[in-house]
Amino acid sequence: MTTASEKAHALLDGVRKLDDEWARVIGGLGEPELRAPSALPGWSRAHVLAHLARNADGLKNLLTWADTGVETPMYPSAEAREADIEASARHGAADILADFVASAGRFEQYAAGMADDAWAREARNRQGAPVTGAVVARMRLSELTIHLADLDRGYDLDRVLGLLGSLAEDVVQHAISSREAHLPAVRLVAGGFEWTMGAAPGATVSGSAGQLLAWLSGRSDGADLDGAVPRIPAWS
Repeated sequence: MTTASEKAHALLDGVRKLDDEWARVIGGLGEPELRAPSALPGWSRAHVLAHLARNADGLKNLLTWADTGVETPMYPSAEAREADIEASARHGAADILADFVASAGRFEQYAAGMADDAWAREARNRQGAPVTGAVVARMRLSELTIHLADLDRGYDLDRVLGLLGSLAEDVVQHAISSREAHLPAVRLVAGGFEWTMGAAPGATVSGSAGQLLAWLSGRSDGADLDGAVPRIPAWS
């Protein structure tokens, strides 16, 4: 087993764990709960579930690209992505829940059949940046983590990250990688984890892993963190 494959399989264990957690959380949701606002401005809980379903299919496309070498974009276009989320969110409650579970299953099933050496091969994300198959697995884990808190059903990010053990570091690292261009030299500390940004030592910002993730992902202004928290552009 290669290093990339070993990391990918660890990340996929986390994906399966969160897929099971999601199934428990959404199992009893009906129309009133799904049409209620999520923690994301302008999105209902139905939108969150629709987004995650289409995300699973899109990331499966990237795994296909890495696995086969055949260019398979995550989405046909940004406009198609938005339209598909809106259309999925308008379905009835039973269909939305079934769509979420089925799309998660498709991603898991395809990932389970990937050859070991495919995890180190590259596709390109929505922004055109190269990502390995292992990074695609990390992307899915990050989406499931952040949006479980966004669902506003009693989970904050620290609670979700607590389900992942050492994989919590990978989720925060993914957020850092996504925001790296906007971060000055800074040392981020959470529990036993530490990340250093920039070549020169910078200010230390500390808090829980969930607090750091909330700030990095635009869910918090960082007021609950300790240290000179740099200002970064809004999440987009």
